[in-house]
Amino acid sequence: MLDTQTKKRIDDCRDILVGKLPDPKAQIEQITIGLIYKFMDDMDKEAIELGGSAKFFSGDYEKYAWDKLFDTKVTAAEMLRLYSDAIESMEKNPNIPKLFRDIFNNAYLPYRDPETLKLFLKTIGEFEYTHSEKLGDAFEYLLSVMGSQGDAGQFRTPRHIIDFLVAIIDPDKGETILDPACGTAGFLISAYKHILLKHTKANKEGLNIYEYNKLEKKPFNNLGDALTPDERKKLIQNFAGYDISPDMVRLSLVNLYLHGFSDPHINEYDTLSSEDRWNENFDVVLANPPFMSPKGGIRPHKKFTISSNRSEVLFVDYIAEHLNPKGKAGIIVPEGVIFQSGTAYKDLRKMLVENYLYAVVSLPAGVFNPYSGVKTSILLMDKAIAKQRNEILFVKIDNDGYNLGAQRAAVKGSQLEEAIDVLNQFKERKEIQSTIANSVLKSEIGANGEFNLSGSRYITNDVLETEFDKVALEEVLDYEQPTNYIVENEEYDDSFKIPVLTAGKTFILGYTNEESGIFNNPLPVIIFDDFTTATKFVDFPFKVKSSAMKILKAKENANITFLYYLMQHIQFDSSDHKRYWISQYSKIQIPLPPLSIQAEIVAEIEGYQKIIDGAKAVVANYKPKIDIDPNWEMVELGEIIDELETGVSVNSESRNIKKGEKGVLKTSAVTYGIFLPEEHKTILPAEYERAKCNPKKDSIIISRMNTENLVGASAYVKEDFHDLFLPDRLWQTVISRKDISARFVHLIISSEDYRKRISEICGGTSGSMKNISKKNFLSISIPLPDLETQGKIVAQIENEQALVNANIQLIQIFEQKIKDRIAKVWGVEKTEEETLNMAAEPKVEYEKA
Repeated sequence: MLDTQTKKRIDDCRDILVGKLPDPKAQIEQITIGLIYKFMDDMDKEAIELGGSAKFFSGDYEKYAWDKLFDTKVTAAEMLRLYSDAIESMEKNPNIPKLFRDIFNNAYLPYRDPETLKLFLKTIGEFEYTHSEKLGDAFEYLLSVMGSQGDAGQFRTPRHIIDFLVAIIDPDKGETILDPACGTAGFLISAYKHILLKHTKANKEGLNIYEYNKLEKKPFNNLGDALTPDERKKLIQNFAGYDISPDMVRLSLVNLYLHGFSDPHINEYDTLSSEDRWNENFDVVLANPPFMSPKGGIRPHKKFTISSNRSEVLFVDYIAEHLNPKGKAGIIVPEGVIFQSGTAYKDLRKMLVENYLYAVVSLPAGVFNPYSGVKTSILLMDKAIAKQRNEILFVKIDNDGYNLGAQRAAVKGSQLEEAIDVLNQFKERKEIQSTIANSVLKSEIGANGEFNLSGSRYITNDVLETEFDKVALEEVLDYEQPTNYIVENEEYDDSFKIPVLTAGKTFILGYTNEESGIFNNPLPVIIFDDFTTATKFVDFPFKVKSSAMKILKAKENANITFLYYLMQHIQFDSSDHKRYWISQYSKIQIPLPPLSIQAEIVAEIEGYQKIIDGAKAVVANYKPKIDIDPNWEMVELGEIIDELETGVSVNSESRNIKKGEKGVLKTSAVTYGIFLPEEHKTILPAEYERAKCNPKKDSIIISRMNTENLVGASAYVKEDFHDLFLPDRLWQTVISRKDISARFVHLIISSEDYRKRISEICGGTSGSMKNISKKNFLSISIPLPDLETQGKIVAQIENEQALVNANIQLIQIFEQKIKDRIAKVWGVEKTEEETLNMAAEPKVEYEKA
């Protein structure tokens, strides 16, 4: 465990350097060099105390010894010159082993401030050389601050994910182990500790490295005490690492050295372009290789089985091909490897499924936060298991023990231990009963030639029985690339207005001219967006702003409007893969009634839609009108609102909560001017501890950030909601004054006049999201009569709003009717009780104004 004093010293070193070296990587390199420099001097002193002589700082290098730097006669400027000369020439020092010469390779002092160096070296001087675990943990902590992305697309792998992967692969003392993109050697050190743990006398329960490192208080520390000295020596020789970056090689060498590796085998090596080590095979490979390929791609040699210039494809190929006959591997890969439709990706997946792969673990999208939001999975290979099994196990992790925010705070409910157990059961051919895993036959995975490794696409828990034959979407819809419809910014002017569709959003009003190639085809189309879950139904003319959109047109056997409604029922897990039309979405099977029945269904739905449109018109056009007495006092909102609370952005899924779950409000919860708690999404369990700010009785919830016509929308809350929380785009008022009716305040700020005032003081550009600051909002003045008058006005307006509420209920009823009618086509029937509840009409008498 890292002690607080050592941690403070490392933090102090970084604080000293940050003014001269803002890049964390540069700070770590200088601290690394300084520590090794000091440790060499410590070892010289130890040798002298034991009756020997100095080795590292001897001969021409004696003048650079630590005590010489801090001689009272040496000025700060002379110290800088001595230290700078020393680290630049140390790689040529014949008195030090090759390991240390490699560490000082290309070392230099990147700043020239004598006082900064003096303070830095004074802090480094507080460290003392030791082979203890404490110093290794200290260096791991130092490396943990290096989260920035490197030129090759490297991201530091979180410690718990490293341990998780090592625990699954379960390396042992007789196996050779490689990381071909080793970075700072995190995987190698975790594997080393795991093996020591397996051979520790006190480890009676058989803890793996993931379980051991999770313990706050370690039950034992003397790891590996069941190994003989000869076994330890052989064990250390079994580890190897490659990295293309000399800086990473230096950090790996130091990290391994401080963990007891006297001669670590880390080589500066281009795994993908060099052939020098092609014939080196291993029993175990662990890796999180770079995700990015340089512009123009990689230029690999000709020995790879898969022809590609993509680094993620080549690394996986390399690892598979360099396993010994009984070899095993764990690789973290980006989602492109899982589902991309390119030839190289498909060929790679085919090779893996047929010869190497036994499981795929899907990790949450925020695992690499705050450095990257990239979605990743783990490919698990074992050549022996792959030959024995005819299925692949898919494991989906939603909670890795940390929330998905930038700070990755620890949360309860981690599924990693369950995943380890499930994977071990699969390897041992035991029965698996788990909600996070499903196995799929290899023949099913390869049936369409895609070899897609997204586990969720093979889950068929909800098989719908429909009376109609099923066809693929591509059999009823033709697609057209949007080339002729794309509008460029420079085409905008005020002479012509036309709807412009943007990816994943509702219509916005764009501008273009008559010469821009507007298409006035009278047939409606569906606009399909490859990169979101957006499907829009539009009439010509229109324009789009994204080349990812597809223009879908109905074939002769289908009604385009029917298809649009039907497609709204399709559930597609976009967290696992993008929904590309050509390669994936168009293959989905849908029920297809005869054209006459399609037309009947559309007519029924459009009848419902007319009722919905009429009710929405009532809701949209109703504006509470209050006759303001000029004698009423005017007060700023800041004088009557104690506080504006807000929530936080949390990861969620688009469904309503079940008992025991928590939900986050959507901004649509206040759009209509009344509070709609059903307008929410379900918060992922990993995010529960981050959620804050419940809707409270007698408060006002305000949309502080929204589109131009919705910013400032608000709703009055009549009761407490303990299972719902606010997002960061909503405010909630806290009003404690007894002479103020929060309901009255809401009526004032939701009036048409005040909505305009709020809009006018918002930030943001035209056509974009608008937002209002607390300062501006609280500076708004409102009229404030006495409490009795407030109550009378509230009662009058509430009578009017009862009719509005009835229209909102009408909207919800008929929107549900549309959903249920489409669900029936898919084979989903409602129960009698559900049908009666759905058909219940609002018991409100409508009066003419």
